[in-house]
Amino acid sequence: MLHIPQPSIAYVDGSALLSIIFEESASPLTARRLAQFSRLISSTLLEAEVRAALYRAGQDYDPRWLSNIVWIYPIRPLSAEISATLQAGYLRSGDLLHIATALYAVGFQRSNLAFITLDNNQHEVAAGFGFLT
Repeated sequence: MLHIPQPSIAYVDGSALLSIIFEESASPLTARRLAQFSRLISSTLLEAEVRAALYRAGQDYDPRWLSNIVWIYPIRPLSAEISATLQAGYLRSGDLLHIATALYAVGFQRSNLAFITLDNNQHEVAAGFGFLT
């Protein structure tokens, strides 16, 4: 049997991390899934998503929730990645930016990255790009 190695890096979007923070029903499974990876990466949009959701819920922000995230800072506009993502399917702007940032982060090495989201549309687009979901 051929063994295909699992990626050690996962891109995390807001839906996944917020499910853990708010202890939603998917949070135990999501937390176990994230614990499988040696590195978690994301766009800085993740911080805005987390902080806005906490503010809306009247909860305090704890920096430890984001302390293990390696931030991706594109050095150019993500126009090509945004176009490619839109060709794969329509996503809301934040979901679009997360996929585009993941594409930027790994380029053509997509099978080396897991994309962790609880959003069905984003999940479908990410899987279409070859990200492990």
